[in-house]
Amino acid sequence: MEGASKKLQYWRLYVLSLVLGIGGSFQYGIQVSVIASPEEHVHSFVNYTWMLRYQVPVEESANKLIWSFIVAVLSLGAWTGAIHSGSLPVTYGRKKALMFNNVVAMVAAVLMLFSRMAKSFEMILLGRFLYGYNVGLGLSVHLMYLGESSPKKLRGFLTLTGSIFIGFGKVMGQIIGIKEMMGTEDMWPYLLAVSGIPAILQFVMLPFFPEAPRYLYIDKGDTEGCRRALEWLWQEDDLKLELDDMQKERDSSQGEKAKTVKDVLSSRCVRWQLLTLTVPCAGIQFCGINALYFYAFDIFRESGVPKDQGHYLAVGLGATELIAVTLCSFLIDRAGRKKLMGYGYLLMGITMSLLTVMLSIKDLSPWIPYVNIALIFCVILIYGLGPSGVSMALPADLFLQAWRPSAYVISGTVNWLSMFVVGMLFGYIVDGLGQFCFLIFVAYSIFSAGFMIYFVPETKGKTMVGIMEEFNKLNYKNSISDVETDDIPLATKL
Repeated sequence: MEGASKKLQYWRLYVLSLVLGIGGSFQYGIQVSVIASPEEHVHSFVNYTWMLRYQVPVEESANKLIWSFIVAVLSLGAWTGAIHSGSLPVTYGRKKALMFNNVVAMVAAVLMLFSRMAKSFEMILLGRFLYGYNVGLGLSVHLMYLGESSPKKLRGFLTLTGSIFIGFGKVMGQIIGIKEMMGTEDMWPYLLAVSGIPAILQFVMLPFFPEAPRYLYIDKGDTEGCRRALEWLWQEDDLKLELDDMQKERDSSQGEKAKTVKDVLSSRCVRWQLLTLTVPCAGIQFCGINALYFYAFDIFRESGVPKDQGHYLAVGLGATELIAVTLCSFLIDRAGRKKLMGYGYLLMGITMSLLTVMLSIKDLSPWIPYVNIALIFCVILIYGLGPSGVSMALPADLFLQAWRPSAYVISGTVNWLSMFVVGMLFGYIVDGLGQFCFLIFVAYSIFSAGFMIYFVPETKGKTMVGIMEEFNKLNYKNSISDVETDDIPLATKL
């Protein structure tokens, strides 16, 4: 009972995680899924506007190219937002950066809403780009803000809510996109504008919460403001241990300013943190999860599922991921990041190998296609229990305050560019390799599993400075004396 009441004292922190999620990672989830439903209506709209301008119908190839770019431009916008996640939250603070980010989403929603009235598909393109910017900046700052406001015993659970909101956004996008709700010819502009609602909610609610405590203490030197923020969020009076930990981190930086992307890429003292950030976390697109969502419709169709019923199974996939990520939130601070992500990748690789084999022999028996459907759900379940959740929680553990914003820029760049590459090339890979395309993702999953299990130290329950000590054993494993003489003392002097 005492432990339960102790956790309930953080209820304001839980509400903050809800507010950050609604305007942060939720936007990513809904933008990934909601765009699939209005495809045929947008095709018709592009053809209609083309006829009005040029009095001839648009060629089918040009229409497909325009649609492909509408889908893919989200990744380019997100990359731009991720780049700015290294400067805006440092200059103006985490809270103001998110407030600005909400305005971007509201502008995008207005463009989507009035695109049909203006007879301009270019407004849809611009709106998707701005939505991408909102997603790229919001996702990084959301995790930054939450990680810097959480006690170490809850840091894994709370930062993992980022994945929960992504899953929730995917399911909501799939549900509101069905024809019984907003997936109709009359409603598609409203469907594309729906992301303006969570942006308004966060914009209205965020001013009631304090700035991230670690940002106030370490970046701004506002000790009293940090104490007030912690007391309000945690409802604790005894904050000595937390403030001492922040002081150690601040002392170790020796007053240095936030590091640049070049610093993160070139400094030896964060080399293994950078590899951990980019390989298993930011490079998660290469595990094939989005490609699997794409290929699932073909498998459903081959299994005899009617085309108009495929969307309901897609909702089932999204719900499975959401349930799995929610379960992961209860496991991550018990099992640890290393085991969940490492063995999760390993099981994903094994399951996708089996899926590849079963796809190759799908015509041998009428029950095999149903096994393939089950295997897809298994991959989604494993992904949610391990890599999906941990990829959100682990980056918040890897870097001290001065390095974190630029690290998120690198993480976002890898994530969004790899998403763009997979989205643009996957169709051609499927045409060339068929079901054997999954072997590419199998190789990545097995490699990431080995990397996590054999090299990355566990971070659960450790302070930021303690985590840096663990990684220094890898960064300086061949030269212990370099720990004291390196020209970047931030990660080494304790």
